[in-house]
Amino acid sequence: MLPFEFTVRGPSVSHQSRNKTLLESWRQRVRAAAAKQWGSANPVTGSLKITVSYYHEGRFVWIDNDNMLKPVQDALIGLVYTDDQLITDTSVRKTSIDGSFRIRRESLVFLKAMSRGDVFLHIVIDHAPSHENLLR
Repeated sequence: MLPFEFTVRGPSVSHQSRNKTLLESWRQRVRAAAAKQWGSANPVTGSLKITVSYYHEGRFVWIDNDNMLKPVQDALIGLVYTDDQLITDTSVRKTSIDGSFRIRRESLVFLKAMSRGDVFLHIVIDHAPSHENLLR
């Protein structure tokens, strides 16, 4: 089942949001989008890497990477993985959707979201890389 990828129409909601109703609604949207792709497969129990790419409008967006990532990770507990403690590697990127892109060898999941032209998150869950070598 891995790598597993899906997209969620944005905008992303910060883990630090004071509007808890909005934050919970966002988590549910992320979970629903994942469930649509994940189906009835059992949650993964091994070490994982999560990659979240936020394609937003404008030059930059006012959301910290860690605060953007946390609601996404929480939404997938019990569905894609048994616990977010299994995530040993993360990658988070914010990119303006208004830019020019050279896209090669991308998935249909990503291309479909990009073709809509709306703000979205592209999320990929995969096995964690080996930790035998230190990061440099």
